[in-house]
Amino acid sequence: MKHCPTCAGIHRRQFLRLLPASLSLAMLSAPKPARAEKIAKALVLSCIDFEILEAERYFLSLQNLTNKYDFTALAGASLALSGIPHQADAQAFWDQLDLSYRLHHIRKVIILDHEDCSAYADKIDPNLSQDPVKERQVHAEYLSRAYWAIREVYPDLNIELYFVYLNADVKPVTPLPKA
Repeated sequence: MKHCPTCAGIHRRQFLRLLPASLSLAMLSAPKPARAEKIAKALVLSCIDFEILEAERYFLSLQNLTNKYDFTALAGASLALSGIPHQADAQAFWDQLDLSYRLHHIRKVIILDHEDCSAYADKIDPNLSQDPVKERQVHAEYLSRAYWAIREVYPDLNIELYFVYLNADVKPVTPLPKA
């Protein structure tokens, strides 16, 4: 049996035997501290596109959200909430939103769509990014659909919509009136 050289040869079992029974019992039955409640300020929905991640992280840090948000990434971001390319993507978002709301007590949802999105090109229009005005309009439509869908289920949440340009500029999008 090895002994700790700094403990004058006393093994931990021997040490416990030396303690008064009431003290060792108290140590074993002491209540554990309560787990701190986890609180996030927001749930962020982004596209899976790796090209915009740094711009998004920087933008979120400017919003004082560094390490204070839950993150979900789905191809097309707002497009995914409409079930494109798959209805399972929309369900994945709703599941994550529910968990984030219940477990982390979020107060806000932030949706970040971006310029030259491959999901929009694949599912909506392959030439969408060639017409910046049309591209912005189409994104505003899908962002607005997402806004109203979330508002209907979670009326107490703040919802912020943004469009991220490839040059890292991030612009707010005002939701269109409910259709």
